[in-house]
Amino acid sequence: MTAVSKRMSELGTENAFVVLNEVKRLQAQGHEILNFCIGQPDFCTPAHICESAKAAIDSCKHGYTPSNGIPALRTAAARMFSDTRHIDIAPDDVVIGCGGKPFIWYSIFALTDPNQGDEVIYPNPGFPIYQSMIRGLGAVPVPIYLRESNHLNFSIDDLTAAITPKTKLLILNSPHNPTGSVMSRKAMEAVAEVCIDHDIWVLADEVYSRIVFDAPFCSIASVPGMMERTIMLDCASKTYSMTGWRIGYAANRLLAPFFTRLITNSDSCAPIVSQEAVVTAITSDQKTSDEMVAIFKRRRDLFMEGFRSIPGLTCHSPGGAIYVWPNVTEACRITGCNDSDEFRKRLLMESGVACLADIHFGPRVPGEGQHLRFSCASSSMEIGRGLEKIDAFVRKHM
Repeated sequence: MTAVSKRMSELGTENAFVVLNEVKRLQAQGHEILNFCIGQPDFCTPAHICESAKAAIDSCKHGYTPSNGIPALRTAAARMFSDTRHIDIAPDDVVIGCGGKPFIWYSIFALTDPNQGDEVIYPNPGFPIYQSMIRGLGAVPVPIYLRESNHLNFSIDDLTAAITPKTKLLILNSPHNPTGSVMSRKAMEAVAEVCIDHDIWVLADEVYSRIVFDAPFCSIASVPGMMERTIMLDCASKTYSMTGWRIGYAANRLLAPFFTRLITNSDSCAPIVSQEAVVTAITSDQKTSDEMVAIFKRRRDLFMEGFRSIPGLTCHSPGGAIYVWPNVTEACRITGCNDSDEFRKRLLMESGVACLADIHFGPRVPGEGQHLRFSCASSSMEIGRGLEKIDAFVRKHM
């Protein structure tokens, strides 16, 4: 039998799910595990959104929709993009897809040609699917390092150095997974100037746009001259605790018809019941979403307070998203761990605390030490117990 294609064999994965399977195996064996691996809100989808979905089912909304999404949702998403990014987005600029991930694929597919050396710059550490999709589609992944000395953002000098005549696309993720860093308006303006000068597209992955703690959200699309070259990507998953409903939305006037064609060739359309539910999510009172954000902020603060008392841990306070990214370089030394992944594995097996290591988000940044990622999608009680276990794990080796 013929082997699978080279690009299929090289396609990466999302290691959070690999670790999650390990956690579930241990739990099935009777071990108590405090799980801080997955970036999935631990709240139920708000009741009024669920009721909207039930109403859609009862009214026989069971069929195909236009490939770019139902008009009501494209209108609602366009208004949301316009209001939150302070720009003018029309419904025809918006395409609805089966979550946010497909639009990463569509953007790379639409803007690069396979095996021609076309380059895509992406953040490292970063969402692992960026590198996987870039390579899988035959483009060249070019990492740009996020550094603690720059509040876990990249520098303009590093961006400029990464650009070549083959650069087609820059992926920005703010608020950022896995570090929780948030780019300022000033930083966005500096990046925009470089992208305009070099005629580079930007994929603005903004799925955590509503989850910010210390400053207002800013999109690079709002910088003059950037809206036409920016693909804005957002989704219902994090904002409304709707990960399994699989609805995302992207906006760019030029690329919207091409994204629609890609959906016609792949998914046909996003599920109509989920689309109807997200119309309600976006257009109704945002109180429940705001309450979730307030809880995430309290959990962030709990992590930060706990890390300050654990020997060998330091952590930049994340400005958004649902993650914390502590530096465990000294904790590795104290516990005799060679690196963060050994620390993670021992923390899981010896203390029953599950998290992810920096290597799950790309190669370690040179000179930046060792890091872990903890998700804030667990209760305050679980976070408190987890911090106690981490503290005890480190102290028993002192």
